[in-house]
Amino acid sequence: MRHKVKKTQLGVPKIELGAIIRNLAMSIIVYEKIKTTAAKAKAVQPFVERLISIGKNKDKVHAIRELERLLQHENSSRKILEVLVERYKDKNSGYTRITKLGYRAGDNAPVVQIELT
Repeated sequence: MRHKVKKTQLGVPKIELGAIIRNLAMSIIVYEKIKTTAAKAKAVQPFVERLISIGKNKDKVHAIRELERLLQHENSSRKILEVLVERYKDKNSGYTRITKLGYRAGDNAPVVQIELT
């Protein structure tokens, strides 16, 4: 039975799903807000929150290694450690916000904006 089992699929294989979530997370960190579909935003939100928490809670060397392993992009991991950790030092969670924007013209998919608060 699948009671209370939460999985993100997005209609792609598991390997591609990891790449999609990683790329969306890097875009959110670098640009601080992006427009995407609601399903993708809900899938990437916990990952971004966890990345910022890693930067805050781990010691600096361990955080650098962990973020480089997860993101594979130098500017995004550097921004987490230098900018976002200072910005969110008083918050424990809730680093992102999802705002509904409407529906996409082509396929009527719900479009949202996910941004760092």
